[in-house]
Amino acid sequence: MARAIWTGVITFGLVSVPVGLYTATQDHTLHFHQLQRGTVDRIRNRRVNERTGEEVSPDDIVKGFEIADGEYVVIEPEELDAIAPGRSRTIEISDFVDLDEIEPVYFARTYYLAPRGEEHLKVYELLRAALEKANRIGVATFVMRGKQYLTALRAEEKVLMLQTLHWADEVRDPTRELPQLPEHRAGSGKELDMALQLVDALSGPWDPTRYHDTYEEKVRELVRAKAEGQEIAPAEEPPSATNVVDLMEVLQGSIERARSGRGKTPPAGRTRSAAKQSKPASKRSKSTSAPKSSARKSPAPKKSELRELSKAELYERATAQEIPGRSRMSRQELIDALAGGGRRRKKAAA
Repeated sequence: MARAIWTGVITFGLVSVPVGLYTATQDHTLHFHQLQRGTVDRIRNRRVNERTGEEVSPDDIVKGFEIADGEYVVIEPEELDAIAPGRSRTIEISDFVDLDEIEPVYFARTYYLAPRGEEHLKVYELLRAALEKANRIGVATFVMRGKQYLTALRAEEKVLMLQTLHWADEVRDPTRELPQLPEHRAGSGKELDMALQLVDALSGPWDPTRYHDTYEEKVRELVRAKAEGQEIAPAEEPPSATNVVDLMEVLQGSIERARSGRGKTPPAGRTRSAAKQSKPASKRSKSTSAPKSSARKSPAPKKSELRELSKAELYERATAQEIPGRSRMSRQELIDALAGGGRRRKKAAA
């Protein structure tokens, strides 16, 4: 059973619920000891006094901020605790926003929040259900281990998740920090159309179990091989950069490989819509001659119904309706496209 790394209270309005904070992920990295070369002697890190060279006990270590050369302001740990905002150990929700509005660069680490006691289950579930129904996240701050965090509280199927966020002044501006970026957007053209076909051919619902750490496997294989006195073949070099002159040919080959690998049979160079339109004329006339009344028998689902579905379920419906661009859509955009009765798909095909 996991142990809480922080305990406190979530507040929204006048409602509060005691919770514990738990780590949501675990490290599976293979860890090595540091040894002196040519020996099996372990290397240890110790806290020592820079002037005397003597080891110092953790109880005798305080924090110091250098205000001048060799001149420090000394701060005791309890002094930091005394002035820490949220001293009452509170996660106070100040705003509710759409999750899609927060850029991915702001997200840092993820934790689980659990109610502290059976008597708090109802209020905990009330907050979780409200966030889920509203499709919103709660923006809040709290203090842990001498540091204040900006956080996003979001609802999953049975649990509240807390994701720490970077402060605005911690996020670098890419246009100022990076040496070179494209000056013009790729608005249209055959190359973009083929790139979109490739994205569509490789698209599918999110399934984290499909992915695994292949580098970690190679590290373990290297350790095993060396332990048995064997050699291991080095990895292949990374592919060379694509030449702009060969871009169309490379895109075409990528689409063909993606479709053959996933069992997709539309001819190369065609979109799914084009492949669908290439059916025999008899089949086309049969489908287009259907009375309008039959189309009205299957009205577009209401947005209220679609909001009950997960993004993966929405994506499956969008795939069935062949809605273009679905792999780039947010959850709300999928809802809008499905509720529109295929208007987006017809517009794209036109």
